[in-house]
Amino acid sequence: MPDRLTRLLAERPWLLADGATATNYFALGLETGDAPELWNLEYPERVGGLHRAFIEAGSDLILTNSFGGTRHRLKLHEAQDRVAEINGAAARLAREAADGAGREVVVAGSMGPTGEILAPIGPLSGEDAAEAFAEQAAALAEGGADLLWIETMSSIEELSAAVEGAARAGLPLATTLSFDTHGRTMMGVTPAQVVQLVHGLTPRPTAYGGNCGTGPAELMAAIVNLRAAGEPGDVLIAKSNCGIPEYVEGKIVYSGTPELMADYARLALDAGVRIIGGCCGTTPEHIAVMRAALEGHRPDARPTLEQIVARLGPISSGAEQQGLLGARPGAEPGRRSVRRAGRRRGKAGGGETSRF
Repeated sequence: MPDRLTRLLAERPWLLADGATATNYFALGLETGDAPELWNLEYPERVGGLHRAFIEAGSDLILTNSFGGTRHRLKLHEAQDRVAEINGAAARLAREAADGAGREVVVAGSMGPTGEILAPIGPLSGEDAAEAFAEQAAALAEGGADLLWIETMSSIEELSAAVEGAARAGLPLATTLSFDTHGRTMMGVTPAQVVQLVHGLTPRPTAYGGNCGTGPAELMAAIVNLRAAGEPGDVLIAKSNCGIPEYVEGKIVYSGTPELMADYARLALDAGVRIIGGCCGTTPEHIAVMRAALEGHRPDARPTLEQIVARLGPISSGAEQQGLLGARPGAEPGRRSVRRAGRRRGKAGGGETSRF
C-alpha cells in the first residue's frame, strides 16, 4: 500500500499544508526565547488547538511542533535528554488532531536544523548529525507521523546528514531549503544544486522545495528555478513566509495579507507546485483564504519572474538570473559564507529560527 502522502498526491492535483507555529503560539503566551517544543508537554491543549485550527481552515498536511527537536537544539533549554519524550508527544498531538478531522490529513514530522555548523567548516561531524536526526526521527515515527519533513536547511552537508539519519525510521521523506536572497541558501546553495542533490539521495525524498526565506516573491523565484532544473515528475513544495517581517512596538509583524498569500498560492499552483502552504507569520486565517483561492483557481500559464515581481513584490537581483540554475565554474556548493552562517547559528538560541 502506498503511504498516505503518495496516495493523496495521486488523487489530488494539490495539497494545502499548514502555516506558522511560533507566530500563533506567541498570541497564546509563548515568550521570546522559549522552546515551542516544550509546549508539547506543558500546554498540549494549545498545540492540539492550533493543529485543529489549521485543519478547520483547510490544511491537508500539518507539521508537528518539533522543528527544534534534535538534542543539539534542545540542549539550549537543558532538554537534550528528552528528545524521545518531546518528539513523541509532538507527533501524537498532531496525529490526534488529524484523525479527528473527518477526512484524510497527513502528519509530517518536522525536523529543522541542528543549529550547528557541520564539518568541514564547523565542529559537528556528519555522523554525529545523522545520529541526532535519527534519534528525533524514531520518536516522531513512534508517535504516529506519516512522513518526516526536513525543513529550512541551508547546507548540503546538513541536508545529507538529515536524510541519512531520518531514513533509519523507515518513513517517507520530504525536504525544503530556505533561499534567503540572491537566489541561494544562506550557505550558497543554488536551486540547481538542490535538484542535483535530491535526485542523488537514497532514499529519494517524495517531495522537495523551499520554505521560509524573505517572502513569497523570493521563494517563488527559487521555485521557478527549481522547476527549470528538475524533472517532470518531481513533486515541489512551497511554504513561504507571510510577507516580510518587521519590528513593530517590540514585536515581529509580518506584512503579508490573506489576499497576498492567496495570490502566492495561485502562482505556486501555476508554477507546478503540488504542496503549498505558509511559513513564518501565516495564521489559520491566511490558510483559509489560500484554500478558497486554490479551489476557485482556473489553471494559467507558468508564471514568469516578471509576473511574480508584479504580483508579489521585488526580489533580489541574483534570484532573477537564470544563470544561477547551475553552479559557477569551480564553485563548491555549501561553502559560501561561514561568517553569515555564524550569524544564523547565533539566532538559533531563541526558540525557532523558522516557522514563526
